[in-house]
Amino acid sequence: MTRTPRTGPGRGWLLRLVIAFAFAQGAVSMARPAVSYRALALGADEAAVGVIAGVYALLPLFVAVPLGRRTDHGRCAPLLPFGVLLISGGCALSGIASSLPAMAAWSGVMGLGHLCFVIGAQSIVARQSAPDEQDRNFGHFTIGASLGQLIGPVAAGALISGQGGTLGRTSALALLVSAAVAAVALTSLWRIEHRRAEGAGGRPGHKVPVRAILGARGVPAGIFISMAVLSATDILTAYLPVVGEHRSIAPATVGLLLSLRAAATIACRLVMSPLLGLLGRRALLTTSCLLAGLLCAGVALPVSVPVLAVMLAVLGFCLGVGQPLSMTTVVRAAPDRARSTALALRLTGNRLGQVAAPAAAGLIAGAVGVAAPFALLGVFLVGAAGLGLRGEGRPEPAPAPGESGTAPVPSESAPAPVRPEPAPAPVRPEPATAPPEAGTAPARRPGADGAPRS
Repeated sequence: MTRTPRTGPGRGWLLRLVIAFAFAQGAVSMARPAVSYRALALGADEAAVGVIAGVYALLPLFVAVPLGRRTDHGRCAPLLPFGVLLISGGCALSGIASSLPAMAAWSGVMGLGHLCFVIGAQSIVARQSAPDEQDRNFGHFTIGASLGQLIGPVAAGALISGQGGTLGRTSALALLVSAAVAAVALTSLWRIEHRRAEGAGGRPGHKVPVRAILGARGVPAGIFISMAVLSATDILTAYLPVVGEHRSIAPATVGLLLSLRAAATIACRLVMSPLLGLLGRRALLTTSCLLAGLLCAGVALPVSVPVLAVMLAVLGFCLGVGQPLSMTTVVRAAPDRARSTALALRLTGNRLGQVAAPAAAGLIAGAVGVAAPFALLGVFLVGAAGLGLRGEGRPEPAPAPGESGTAPVPSESAPAPVRPEPAPAPVRPEPATAPPEAGTAPARRPGADGAPRS
């Protein structure tokens, strides 16, 4: 991959981006369980909670790739405040909604805002990070998400309390507070995108086909692993409150359990570089997905709260690996002119998982039981571990210096390769004269004077 020059002094832009992401993700992480509790207060069953959680990702599913195309050939920063405004509006309107369809609609607006923010932010990190900084910068970037996932559920659990009618009132208050938390992210969105990075995308009108992006080695595996990990995090956030209701676990305790999972994820991303050096990318991805799958299935068991806390802590550590490494994998494998589109395809896979997984979880929970979705997630993550192991199992020939993991794209300015001229054909020596057969007279050669020799 061609080394991208540094586009600005220091890494202050990354710190401001992490802070903004922490507030935006904190608002979403606070709103998601609040939406579930408010839906339960309005009379929703397990299946309806799954449908509302799926609508959160339905609208973004159709706009991710167009947004990625736009970001490839333009600026990334305008998507950030636009996404924050949509998140804040979706949270506030969900808090005042009085019907389940209205809650589902505003949940979709919240999901669209989150998608806009994440596409813009990930594209900035990819564009402004040198190749040897991408693992570290993406890891630090996702710390912002983990901080939000750490604080949001605790705040939601502290605000949501009571049963029956009071549960609907306190969950509405949590949604209104989450709208204010999202708005705070606007204070950190200054000088995020450097001027020299604004024109780093390809020429407008030149689009790399989606099939070519998905055909690059590493992109499909990165998308699937990211989808499995995010689906696990999403269903855990949406359905642990339902599990708590069935097991008589207080909302504040559920919030603490979700925050413990997020804290373990932060710890994982802080030690990402040593883990990569110790285990390597393939072993780290495979092991973390396998352990996460087993632990997700274990959540379905009727264990005590302390045992559940230990399981969620280890689960959070394992889930912290997939997101940053899948970002780096997709960015390195995608063509230079389509990195934002490749990241958008990865987010499309994430949203597809967020649509299908909660809906399937709701149907399974309604038919079998509330613990069944976690067993389904376990199978999903174990499959991702197998795919990650097989995806890098066979060695590939070393890629050309232009890109990593994809076929080299010829540069317009580079001269055409000069083929070496074929070597001249070797001169064959004249065949030696066969010896005379027995019983025949040897042929006579003429002498120097033309007379035959005897």
